[in-house]
Amino acid sequence: MKTPNIVVIMADQLAPHFTGAYGHKVAKTPHMDALAARGMRFDAAYCNSPLCAPSRFAFMSGQLISRIAAYDNASEFRASVPTFAHYLQALGYRTCLSGKMHFVGPDQKHRFQDRVTTDIYPSDFAWTPDWEAADERIDKWYHNMQTVKESGVAVATFQTDYDDEVEFAARRWLIYRGRDAGAGQGQPFCLVASFIHPHDPYVAKPEFWDLYSDDEIDMPEFVPPLEEQDPFSRRVMDGIEASYVPLTEEEVRRARRAYLANVSYFDSKVGAMVKALDDIGQLDNTIVIVTADHGDMLGERGLWYKMNFFEHSARVPLIMAGPGVQQGTAVNACSLLDLVPTFIEIAGGDASIFGEPVDGRSLMPLARGDADPEDVAIGEYCAEMTPYPVIMIRRGALKYIHCDIDPPQLYDLDADPLERRNVVGDLTYHNAAQAFAAEVAERWDGEALRHAVIATQKSRRALHAAMGAGSGEHWDYNPPSDASQQYVRNHMDWTVAAAKYRYPPEGGQG
Repeated sequence: MKTPNIVVIMADQLAPHFTGAYGHKVAKTPHMDALAARGMRFDAAYCNSPLCAPSRFAFMSGQLISRIAAYDNASEFRASVPTFAHYLQALGYRTCLSGKMHFVGPDQKHRFQDRVTTDIYPSDFAWTPDWEAADERIDKWYHNMQTVKESGVAVATFQTDYDDEVEFAARRWLIYRGRDAGAGQGQPFCLVASFIHPHDPYVAKPEFWDLYSDDEIDMPEFVPPLEEQDPFSRRVMDGIEASYVPLTEEEVRRARRAYLANVSYFDSKVGAMVKALDDIGQLDNTIVIVTADHGDMLGERGLWYKMNFFEHSARVPLIMAGPGVQQGTAVNACSLLDLVPTFIEIAGGDASIFGEPVDGRSLMPLARGDADPEDVAIGEYCAEMTPYPVIMIRRGALKYIHCDIDPPQLYDLDADPLERRNVVGDLTYHNAAQAFAAEVAERWDGEALRHAVIATQKSRRALHAAMGAGSGEHWDYNPPSDASQQYVRNHMDWTVAAAKYRYPPEGGQG
């Protein structure tokens, strides 16, 4: 059996609740639906931190953010942290990143051999929060309700420009892999095609906006009164302005319509990647994975965007299809950090390759339809709008949320999927609540972690001030390009160039 390729198609801020594959009644996601129909749909997959950069660093390393000090959107992802790109290259894979990964720091590749686009967000320390001034809003980069109020339609945005480039670059890279295989130079590959949609602003292209109508857009199911919000939710609402900037029903509906439209737009990119694999004859030998870095509350519970551990923010889609993957659904709790050991098992490696402790486990037993005793997902949030770490443990049907300065929360997701009722004080759940509290106390030293976070924040703010005071080299990735070697040039034989780039080659298949 040939070693399978791995293609990860990653969304930004996609809650599984808003896809057809996960049961949304009007979401038009035919390509994700098709992958789920022929593969495994994971129904309790979580991010490990509900914010872009730390979530992605956990995904890349297989390690919790507290282990690698990747706390927020301006945390450096250290070059010394091994990633799945390192491990896969050691196992003979060619690796590529097209699109967003929110790397912060001078290392902008983390062993991706090919990085074919720039990133969409800055790679420096400018977005560092300040836990010693936790109530301070930073309007330059904090989310706010303006993105909801301005929802609607546009022919182009910086986000659609970016995602169209990501698609083109990823598809071109795959065509090159088809050419390599045709020339007998092929090797297994891992491509991560990482898109920014459906991340806010909630502005959609007309052709996707028109897939929906206002009268079919569902509204948030559970919005507790402001005075009944838990303390952490209230801090988040204050931080994103949701507690004091009123929204009309029409504004909420337009934002949700635009979000669904952008989910469909992302789905079209999934279709483009699958077609590209089919075009080069590699679809049957590729495990395709669709996931996201976190979800979007989209008005549920009065919250928007992410930055909390409620289901719409913390859960992610996880769909896997390809050789050796059975058709079905997996109900065990799992998380993005489980993908590193999953990739290594797909590639034929084992745990002996890991250079640092990995916090996840392989999901291939579940993907094969086997029983798996593991049923847990761990989350940590150490970014803006909280002065203390927030911890989540999902085990079985129960989810426990802890912050040192807030009352604990416990939800039974089987009985209460909308998390309407905190059962931490219910006698029925007393033993479970006590066990979760003991586990948190054993696994985390909240005060020590808080001080570690603050120390890195101070350091990064000092570095940013120094970097902004004079000229220097930017860390933002600039893909290399040499126009003298592209297309047809005078030093090339035109017929040789034409034959080189034609795929499939004349008279044959790739």
